[in-house]
Amino acid sequence: MLTRLTTLLSKRDDIVTLGAQGIVVDAESRVLLVRHAYRPGWHFPGGGVERGEEIETAITREVLEETGVVILEPPELIGIFSHFDDYPGDHIVLFRIDRWRRDSIPAPNAEIAEHGFFALDALPDLVSPGTLRRLQEVFGKSEPSSSW
Repeated sequence: MLTRLTTLLSKRDDIVTLGAQGIVVDAESRVLLVRHAYRPGWHFPGGGVERGEEIETAITREVLEETGVVILEPPELIGIFSHFDDYPGDHIVLFRIDRWRRDSIPAPNAEIAEHGFFALDALPDLVSPGTLRRLQEVFGKSEPSSSW
């Protein structure tokens, strides 16, 4: 059902959407990635911003729901990216999260099949192109781009 709804919405060029994603970095400089149950690849944790919701509230909620990570201080804004290749009108706000704690680790569910921390030189297969591009930019391996 979610896949069908996403497909229908992606064909509408008059809809503007906003998502929040976070690069959660641990003490060993590994990054937290999630693998969704409904789409291929590994991605940053995050999701849609609800109507009337502040962006920092959205990233805090999404990261907690998907990974069990509690953000301890306001995350650093990395940038706002257009995601038009896949979804016309979609924008992603990306944050870096360095101060956090994890009180529990959610079990796999209908949304998130698995999650884990990965060293930059040992990323899993099938990291999404946008996720890989942002990691290379944030960690100094390539020049920034405004497109996801």
